[in-house]
Amino acid sequence: MFTKEKRRLLIHYILPFAAWVGLIHYSSSQSYEDQNVQPILQGLPLDWVESLFWWVSFQYGDSVVSLQTRSPEAFIEFFIRKGAHLFVFAVLGILAYRLLNQFLKKRAHCAIYAWLFVTIYAGIDEFRQMLHPNRSGMVEDVILDSIGGVIGISLWVFWKSRRT
Repeated sequence: MFTKEKRRLLIHYILPFAAWVGLIHYSSSQSYEDQNVQPILQGLPLDWVESLFWWVSFQYGDSVVSLQTRSPEAFIEFFIRKGAHLFVFAVLGILAYRLLNQFLKKRAHCAIYAWLFVTIYAGIDEFRQMLHPNRSGMVEDVILDSIGGVIGISLWVFWKSRRT
């Protein structure tokens, strides 16, 4: 039987962390086609995208991201996908930090270990995607996920320090 403290640890820290890891695992197991939001965007008026972002052009992985190389729908989808990377791994960083903080009391240690976990998990996740048909694993996404982890951990530490 669980003590009150163990039940609290399980419900408030372990289960949210495990559920989020499971959500990332499930999402990474889906094909690109299952996650494609371009058909949804095709029904929207996107003239504003070209007028505002005609000048945006940069290299990401092996491709150029610009309105000259992508449709407005594909251009927007790129930023939705990369924003999702940042958000998902920021939340993972927060959940990892919170869980580690139950065992390690120094904020710096919790932050470093949480960030290391996020980065290693991102690498494993991208490797898994390389093995999945119709998916690609990218070092750039691992870097983006790692940045998301740093952002999430930093925001959480800042928020908690302001509350105490």
